[in-house]
Amino acid sequence: MQAVFALWDRMEDGLASGLLTPFFTSLGIVKYMGDPAEMAQFFMVNAIQIAIIGFLFRPLETILPQERWASRKLTRIDLFYTLLKEFGLVPLFTFALLLPASNWLGDKLGLSGGDTTLIENWIPWFKDKPLLLFVLYFAIFDLTQYVIHRLQHAVPWWWALHSLHHSQRQVSCWTDDRNHMLDDVLEAVIVGSVGLIIGVPAGQYALLILMGRLIENFSHANVRVRFGPVIDKVLVDPLFHRLHHMRADPHDAVNYNCNFALVLPLWDILFRTALYGEAPRPCGVDDPDIDADNERSWLGQQIAGFQRFFRALRSSFLREPPRSLSPDAAGRSE
Repeated sequence: MQAVFALWDRMEDGLASGLLTPFFTSLGIVKYMGDPAEMAQFFMVNAIQIAIIGFLFRPLETILPQERWASRKLTRIDLFYTLLKEFGLVPLFTFALLLPASNWLGDKLGLSGGDTTLIENWIPWFKDKPLLLFVLYFAIFDLTQYVIHRLQHAVPWWWALHSLHHSQRQVSCWTDDRNHMLDDVLEAVIVGSVGLIIGVPAGQYALLILMGRLIENFSHANVRVRFGPVIDKVLVDPLFHRLHHMRADPHDAVNYNCNFALVLPLWDILFRTALYGEAPRPCGVDDPDIDADNERSWLGQQIAGFQRFFRALRSSFLREPPRSLSPDAAGRSE
């Protein structure tokens, strides 16, 4: 095991000193990017995440598929979304924006160089309980994302962006990161701001986000895997989330306000949005404009999302009925 840790440290040092530091130095932004070793570790963990999805979740979709597809053509663009987000947008936000903002806030609050975070200062009981503090961070982040998700479905202009994620008919292990860029930015700003307020260290923030995303990747997987009647109340499983993705049925409008939790079903149970005991149904949306995302390129999907967004804003300001169906009529998906 020591040899594994030593190899990890060498790889981390090589990536940090041999690639990241020279690259950011050449761009003149190295002083804004935080610790290169921490960023190298983040990229390496992301690579492990991609490997787990590709070499574990993806084969399970072949062995135990929930839906059988003649072709996986529609899933290919979601792989591109995942690679773009995990190796581009998320690290950039975490280390170029969150870390400098966290350092600035720490200076203002007199916490720089200290050994405690804001929550530890608010609740000193957590100071010698790092594992419980980490669990609390995770629960706070998951509750935050549950609230965000409810808003993504309830607010017309936000649904206009989030509907890109919903448009996928072939929901798979790569689908979690299929989002509009503006939707991703809004979510990252809110979640990152919560991290700043409660004082999560940047390294732990990265680990929290990665853990959550790996669970979300599996919950989107097209697999007949169930956690059982006890564990599925503790952790979101693929059926729980697939019910959230089901295509709207005009004869059953109630079931689509369900299963918004990303990791912990506790929030759906508490707020009475949990749905259990239903058979999985086809995924996607009924709105033809949104469904057309399946025939668009990445750029085409982004442009179409912006068009829906501006139409929804215009309708909100002018109090006109939007061209697209409302979130309640157009189906659901995370």
